[in-house]
This record gives sequence, C-alpha cells and structure tokens, in this order.
Amino acid sequence: MSTTTTKKLVEKKESLDFTEDSISKEAHEEENWTLVIEPSSGLFDLKLKEVWRYRDLLQMFVRRDFVAVYKQTVLGPIWFFLQPLLTTITFTIVFGRIAGMSTGGVPPLLFYMAGITCWNYFSSCLTATSSTFRSNSGIFGKVYFPRLITPLAIVVSNMLKFGVQFLLFLAFMLYFLLEGTPIQPNLLLLLIPFLIIIMALLALGSGMIISALTTKYRDLQFLIGFAVQLGMYASAVIYPIAEVPQKYQLFIMANPMSGIIETFRLAFLGNGEFEWFYFLYPLTFSIFIFLLGVIIFNKVEKSFMDTV
Repeated sequence: MSTTTTKKLVEKKESLDFTEDSISKEAHEEENWTLVIEPSSGLFDLKLKEVWRYRDLLQMFVRRDFVAVYKQTVLGPIWFFLQPLLTTITFTIVFGRIAGMSTGGVPPLLFYMAGITCWNYFSSCLTATSSTFRSNSGIFGKVYFPRLITPLAIVVSNMLKFGVQFLLFLAFMLYFLLEGTPIQPNLLLLLIPFLIIIMALLALGSGMIISALTTKYRDLQFLIGFAVQLGMYASAVIYPIAEVPQKYQLFIMANPMSGIIETFRLAFLGNGEFEWFYFLYPLTFSIFIFLLGVIIFNKVEKSFMDTV
C-alpha cells in the first residue's frame, strides 16, 4: 500500500471519529432528564425538596398505614377508641384498686388515660419506624423515592390515631369537669403542640437508628417489643413522679417520656408542680436523637440492600 493511500485512510478514519463525537455530543446536549438519581452528598442532607415533591406518595402511605390496619376487622376504626379505653380500665383496676398506687389526687381513669394516650403514640411510632428497612426492602429495591418518606408517613398516620385517642381523653375530662371533680387545666396547655412534636422527633429518631442497626443485627427486632414495654414502666405512665422515692427519681427522669407525660398531665389536670426540666430535657434529647437518626439513616440507606 502506497504512502498516499495510507494517508488518505488515516484522514478518513479521523473524519469518522470526529463525526461520531459530534453526534454523541449533540445527542447528549439535547437530552432533558426529568430525574437524576445521585448518592446523598452529605450526612445531614434531608432532601426536603424531594420529600415535598413526593408529598402525594406521602399521603398515600399515610392513608395505607391508617386504613389498611383495620380494614378487614369487624369493628374497624372503633379499635382506635377501644384499645386505650381497655388499657386504661385494666390499669385502673390493677394499679389503682388492687395495688393501691397513688395518682396524686387525680381520678385514676383520667390519670392513666393521659399517660396511655402519650405513650401509645410514642410506642406505635417507634415500633413501626424501627422496621422501616426490613419491612420495605421489596419496594426499596424496585423503585426510587426519598426513603425518609416511609418513617415520616408512619409518624403522621400515628398522629391521626393519637388525635382520635386524644379526643377520647378530652371527652372523659369534660365528663369529670361537669361532675365537679377538681381538675384545673392551665396555661401549660400552650406546650401541648410542642410536646407532640417532641414525641414525634424522639420516636422518629430512635426508630431510624434501630431500623438502620437491624439491617446487620437482626436480634434487635426481637428486643424492641420488650424494650418498649420496659420503657413504659420506667416512665411516669402508671405513677406520678412526685410519688417516686428521691433516690429513683433521677433514673425515671432519664427517660425523656417521663417529663413529657408529666407535663401533659399537669397541663390538663393541674395536679402537681411543673418544672422546666420536664420540658427542656425531652426537647434537647429528642433533637439530638433525631439528628443522630438522620445521620445513621442516610448512611445506611445507600448500602442496606446488600445486608437486609
């Protein structure tokens, strides 16, 4: 092959390569992607914009969690009322009548219902959120959406259940007020919305931490039920903090739910003395746990499919 022929072939090859590069570049510039999936850029990246974009999915999950649980039951939503009511009656008989535990001068029915209403919301959120990765591994492995939506939906749907049980508590409180029972609602009622948010953050953060850990350590899923039950007795659900011996009060107050429940009771029933520690400690603790939960959740969600 002559030198001239070889030179022409090289020039032709370069021309074809240039043409292919130009076509590829033009095609790339004309592509308009509607969604770009990238790994989280930071531990504190909550992707709140994406959560807002997927708010319809959040609403669907909330509806699923709220409706599907009792959809095929005989009594349906009535269970929202029956569960706290039956638990309250049981506590009143066992702890109030048989054990003779003091309720600080408050009617036992109202005393236990106030504590149960708060504790049910926290425990339901914590238990459901703690299995986020394990329970949703099938859908997580098939389609993309902000993973934070799943635990958020649990917290919101349980807030609706809390609202139903809260109305039941108000109905009984109104009955006792009409009967002349010395109940004194006070300005601490202004803290109630903050108490609900604190419980939500505490349950959400704790649940995300446990959910992340259970992807590697499956034993935790068997311990969570026992831990929740033990935590109830280590809080102020069945006794007022003032009735706890001084040497045990620090242990009881280490549980942030104790301060929340005590403040909730004082706000509606007005029996006892309020201390800002009851409010500030759970607030600080819940924010810390929530931030820690977000860090661990964001880290684990990138690779949990390899271990779940």
